Amino acid sequence: MSHPHEPVAGKLVVSVLSADFPTVWQPVLAALQAHFGPVEIAYAARPFAHTAYYNDELGTPLVRRLLAFTPLLPQDALGPAKCFTNAVEERLARPDGSRLVNLDPGLVTCERFVLATGKNYTHRIYLGQGIFGDLTLVFQAGSWQTLPWTFPDYAAPDMLARLTDVRCRYRRDLREAVPRINPPEKEPTCPKA
Repeated sequence: MSHPHEPVAGKLVVSVLSADFPTVWQPVLAALQAHFGPVEIAYAARPFAHTAYYNDELGTPLVRRLLAFTPLLPQDALGPAKCFTNAVEERLARPDGSRLVNLDPGLVTCERFVLATGKNYTHRIYLGQGIFGDLTLVFQAGSWQTLPWTFPDYAAPDMLARLTDVRCRYRRDLREAVPRINPPEKEPTCPKA
């Protein structure tokens, strides 16, 4: 029989996608840090051309920045995190209600990367509050493995490299969270990098 227990918190990342970074960057960064705590790393902006899905609403050319936050986030807080980022999107929207920015929070753990979404699909698990968890990538045999439904932008080599860096930072956070006086067998375990 399995015995329920609280899982180790994950490393929060947020994808910031916009065609109007000069307008949205500072307000988005301020809102996210006020809610989630300090950003540990903001990866350089990269052009986003993996899909035209967002073009009509957000405009072009689209640019993405990936943020990783210093505080770890309980895994059951991913749904509320998406509700918060949705509220930020709405607050910064144009007068007609169309968005200026798309914010996608996700959690990196040793085993997986899960994105939060408001859209249901066969492989997504309901988290509550109208939010689903999308198992986007799994970490096996020393690297991220894509799945049949992994979005092409999250399967791209530059994104995988960034998420590998986030995972390394996360593993460091787990090691540092365990007091050194504890015996080694009590340290968190993760698959080897």
